[in-house]
Amino acid sequence: MQLKILAALVAASFSMAAFAGECPADKRVADGLGQKNPGHGPKAVTDMVITATDLGSETVALKEHQFRARRLVIQPGGIVPWHSHDERPAMIYVVKGEIYEYASNCTVPILHKSGDVARESRGTSHWWQNTGKGAVELISVDIFPSAAKKHDEKMM
Repeated sequence: MQLKILAALVAASFSMAAFAGECPADKRVADGLGQKNPGHGPKAVTDMVITATDLGSETVALKEHQFRARRLVIQPGGIVPWHSHDERPAMIYVVKGEIYEYASNCTVPILHKSGDVARESRGTSHWWQNTGKGAVELISVDIFPSAAKKHDEKMM
């Protein structure tokens, strides 16, 4: 029951939010020609899986994948390290605060504000940084390859 309520809340949030904070059209480039991996690890960020559903037993029958929702809190100066979405589509809803995304397919940092949704899919590698004075809270919903979990439990 809690999973159904969470799914309804997330869906409602995404349907009301604008896809703001996207890379400006004149700044979009091929993957790898935009922002680069600075090599930082995670800093001042907590990442908690709220819930996950094994998609292998659902109607979609996507074996070895989970549909999961996570809550991330990034403190001032905090960093979500460089990661790829080639095998993990996601949507990030900014609950509170403002945060910059540095994407491999954009030549400029992208500002995401409270109420924005960032779409993440194949061809996106990026990192995020909170340069503000307050904590930023995000809700991330993704399709996560369970096999990756065996290799990197804290894959952002």
